[in-house]
Amino acid sequence: MPLSGTMLAVAAFAEQSTTIDLGTSRAPQSLSRKMELGSGTGAGNADRVFSDRRTLAASGTEDLDLAGVLVDAFGATITFARIKGIVIAAAAGNSNNVVVGAAASNPWATLLGATHTLTLRPGAFVAVGTGAADATGYAVTASTGDLLKVANSGAGTSVTYDIHIIGASA
Repeated sequence: MPLSGTMLAVAAFAEQSTTIDLGTSRAPQSLSRKMELGSGTGAGNADRVFSDRRTLAASGTEDLDLAGVLVDAFGATITFARIKGIVIAAAAGNSNNVVVGAAASNPWATLLGATHTLTLRPGAFVAVGTGAADATGYAVTASTGDLLKVANSGAGTSVTYDIHIIGASA
């Protein structure tokens, strides 16, 4: 099934200012990146997407199997061979953090390494995208390197997070 309108975009803008003798001096600073993908599996393309809002019980964890277990919006099983973009956002109403990475077995290690994690505080988000010319992306190895662990950092309350993964089947 072809994908269309596949894009990941992030932008940051800040402006510093100070008062000087003849007014105000401003120093705007910005950084933005945009990744647009066509339909397919090569460089600059994707053909799989997974998007979901998920909730983990207090102190709970889950391993998202990127190769053959997740299902798309139409109920079809997805097998990613390469991840081209990923966005994970912790709900602002969470009391605990959402911790991503370091599955106990078969970790998807091409982004964070096998043992590293990323902590998303309540309301925090992370977005990672590949360059349009990158045919490799972040490789997924079925059965040995395909589990993305997501954990609730504490007891007492559940956490909710949104996840959106764009990738290719080959």
